[in-house]
Amino acid sequence: MSLGKKSILLIILILIIDQALKICVKTHMLIGDEIHLFGNRGILHFIENNGMAFGMEMGGKPGKFILSLFRIIAITGIGFFLSSLIKKKANLGLILAVSAILAGAIGNIIDSAFYGMIFNESFSQPSVLFPPEGYSSFLHGRVVDMFYFPIIDSHWPAWSPIKPNESFIFFRPVFNVADSAITCGVISILLFQKKMFANFS
Repeated sequence: MSLGKKSILLIILILIIDQALKICVKTHMLIGDEIHLFGNRGILHFIENNGMAFGMEMGGKPGKFILSLFRIIAITGIGFFLSSLIKKKANLGLILAVSAILAGAIGNIIDSAFYGMIFNESFSQPSVLFPPEGYSSFLHGRVVDMFYFPIIDSHWPAWSPIKPNESFIFFRPVFNVADSAITCGVISILLFQKKMFANFS
């Protein structure tokens, strides 16, 4: 199988898993609903966010619109970079890492661009796919997040100079498959950059 086909296959696989899970959560859960998968350390927790990965946001509709445009520009740039890597027959690990980053970026822009038009709200009942009217307009949809892994859920000790006796949770962000693909791709490049870029020119 060629490098290009391997890249496309990975991108399609990530997108199918990402979108299938998001649609399933959106059409079967209300915002705030939880399903405990591994006790209190692995939770399917449905939220939506207007912004970036792991729930970070930019202010208001203008910020949302700018972020969506930035994502489209970033996807275009990553796509051209990936194409050049494939043409140069770069390291397979590098191609797959960039492919994962691209797939994650596409997965989240699908939410931002189209979910506002193809879903209604999820507050009082699960959303309907393709309702008579969506909850928002093009590029103003919200990204669906669902994975929550509070690995440590405890309190700061009373003697701590930082927030004594207050609750402490690690890992707090709620994320999705697309976020995971981006994170794994970036971490892989950082960890194996010497090998990945050894013969890159």
